[in-house]
Amino acid sequence: MRRHVLGGLYRADLRRPLDPDLVVHGAYWNRGVACNPAAIHAKALELAPRLRHLWVVGSRHVGRVPAGVEHVVAGSRAYWRAMATATYLVNNSSFPGGFRKRAGQVYLQTHHGTPLKSMGLDQRSYPASARGMDFEKVLAHVGQWDFSLAANPHAAEVWDRVYPAAYEHLHLGQPRNDRYFTATSDDVAAVRASLGIAPDSRVLLYAPTHRDHRDHQPDGAGRRSPPLALDVGRFAREMGDECVLLVRAHYFHGISAGLDAGPPRVVDVTGYPRVEDLCLVSDALITDYSSLLFDYACLDRPIVVHAPDWEEYRAARGVYFDLLSGRPGDTPGAVSTSDDELIALFRDGGWDTDASTGLRGAFRARFCLYDDGHAAERVVRRLFLGEQPPRPGPAAPTGPTRPTRHPDGRAEVTALAFGG
Repeated sequence: MRRHVLGGLYRADLRRPLDPDLVVHGAYWNRGVACNPAAIHAKALELAPRLRHLWVVGSRHVGRVPAGVEHVVAGSRAYWRAMATATYLVNNSSFPGGFRKRAGQVYLQTHHGTPLKSMGLDQRSYPASARGMDFEKVLAHVGQWDFSLAANPHAAEVWDRVYPAAYEHLHLGQPRNDRYFTATSDDVAAVRASLGIAPDSRVLLYAPTHRDHRDHQPDGAGRRSPPLALDVGRFAREMGDECVLLVRAHYFHGISAGLDAGPPRVVDVTGYPRVEDLCLVSDALITDYSSLLFDYACLDRPIVVHAPDWEEYRAARGVYFDLLSGRPGDTPGAVSTSDDELIALFRDGGWDTDASTGLRGAFRARFCLYDDGHAAERVVRRLFLGEQPPRPGPAAPTGPTRPTRHPDGRAEVTALAFGG
């Protein structure tokens, strides 16, 4: 009955005039204020202050909405009225189903990362990753897009093939990455302090992705298990007392990595609201197949790919290039396929060598050439102000480099040593 009533009210609202200043945002299937839409929202407040912004949030995630940010609960009466009358729709995934895009509405799909794993129509060849997907609905959703944001040429090529429709690619960069170029040393110090990390600690960020073929069943706490492919307790002990390991499980696992009690130097940051901050305070990234590795390359800091199940993963999910090949442009740095190999890389210095630096440079050149700290501004000017910003070129990092500090405040510029 309620659904029937809301449907009738929504159809009536579709006859209302569009609000030329209303923007509706969504991210990660209604999980809160995040990612590229959040960066676009923040920049629009500065450059297009006439606009009013509403966020679509699931009822379980309302507590994540920052104070002062207007929001509507997905599926509510207010949600349907906003979807019927907003001129602008901005999302990195999709809005709750059933809305009808009107003439005059403008829909920007920002996506939420560069694709390594198969996406969209390509997933038809991988049943484990396509479980529950309705490809007709996917294509219907894609048909509503006016613009698709391209983080880099590789992403645009993939989106064009796997999400075929008449939208326009915006080769403007990834707004969520702007912070890597604009953050200051004071910003880094503030985040470290909020996490209880000493200024002179060495920080590693471990951020694996999920596995569709193994992680599809949530446990009683709503987490998808198991979230980690690394024995983080053992790794932290091997790294020594001066190293802090930040552990961030994929958001599909909830707000906790489910860590057992272990060394105090292991910090579960799965629930931390802004992954960009975690990248900024770290000296290196350890990940597997997460799109975070493309973003982290903007910082030009070491990336270690820890991939103990690579062959299984690419057979079950499908990938667009061989991350472990060692070819420039495909591999961002050192690679390990077991916990022993990973520990050896950090104890022996293999995590940060001339060879890994060269690989990282080629990876950045391929995937970060649009990132320069001004992506959100370009999107706002194109989407809301009707301007035609030029396509960005490659840029060097301008934000803080390695965040580690000596006790006296001098920047740490030497190579880091681990263990022993």
